[in-house]
Amino acid sequence: MRFTTLAEFAQILAAAPTVNETVKTAAGAHNAQLTKPAGSLGRLEELALWYAAWRNDARPQITAPQVIIFAGNHGVTAKGVSAFPAEVTAQMVANFERGGAAINQLSQAAGASMSVHALDLDRPTKDFTKEAAMSETECVAALKTGWDSVNAQTDLLVVGEMGIGNTTSAAAICNALFGGSAADWTGRGTGVDDASLQIKQNVVAQGVDLFGALPPLQILAALGGREIAAMAGAIARARSLRIPVILDGFICCAAAACLEQACAGALDHCVAGHVSAETAHPRLLAALGQEPLLDLSLRLGEGSGAALAIPILRGAVVCHSNMATFAEAGVSQG
Repeated sequence: MRFTTLAEFAQILAAAPTVNETVKTAAGAHNAQLTKPAGSLGRLEELALWYAAWRNDARPQITAPQVIIFAGNHGVTAKGVSAFPAEVTAQMVANFERGGAAINQLSQAAGASMSVHALDLDRPTKDFTKEAAMSETECVAALKTGWDSVNAQTDLLVVGEMGIGNTTSAAAICNALFGGSAADWTGRGTGVDDASLQIKQNVVAQGVDLFGALPPLQILAALGGREIAAMAGAIARARSLRIPVILDGFICCAAAACLEQACAGALDHCVAGHVSAETAHPRLLAALGQEPLLDLSLRLGEGSGAALAIPILRGAVVCHSNMATFAEAGVSQG
């Protein structure tokens, strides 16, 4: 499945596989025979059935989780929307590559492979208060980077990001997709002061005034960043391969929202790993109908919250697939 335009990408979203209800029913029947009171593992049981239905296996295993980090630079950083300079993006990419960042440690702890993809860091997106951040060609290229980064042997995917200024871009995307005011969607990101927060809100409002009426995938191009588009491409590729995805924080979910708004149900293979401390993330999760697995007041990005949730999903799956049934254990069933 290849695409050269946003319209072709939208067609791929519309034709993507759906949940296997037959496998989900079989997994539910198996779950009912496990040596535990019905429903006693709570949401873990729901997660196991969801995972099984996407993997086409009533008793699945998670053996090859993958974490992918995308990095991009944003033209709007010149407006003073971030507490850090744009140079930090490249510096953090080098830190990822050396294994020195939080996501490196969390990926290793979760038993996940990890890769980093820097997208034209020396060529920031355009300032979306004046013109579209990316052309269609540039957005498609970023989507392809994400699409091609997913290993077909992966059985659980986390995507994360690094990009100074990208909470501004994510806020503009969400404001355009879901309405409300710029203030509703714009938070402090890496910790801007009150004056910079006001600048950030103004920048978001200007971008939405220019591009807010566009269709969702064009909003991604006009207000997004290369790393945000790459995350969307990876999430879509995972769907085509029936790989479940754990969503990270506000920026990742903004990327995912473009897919969902372009094609209802595009995130059925996704679960929210956590709710972050970024102001608008709870609002965004509610708009997407996602209930987070964790609430730890994280605001780092990098896929960190989603990586922390990998062991939760592993726990759900191993209990479902490896526990004895009442008959196997010789335990009387009430």
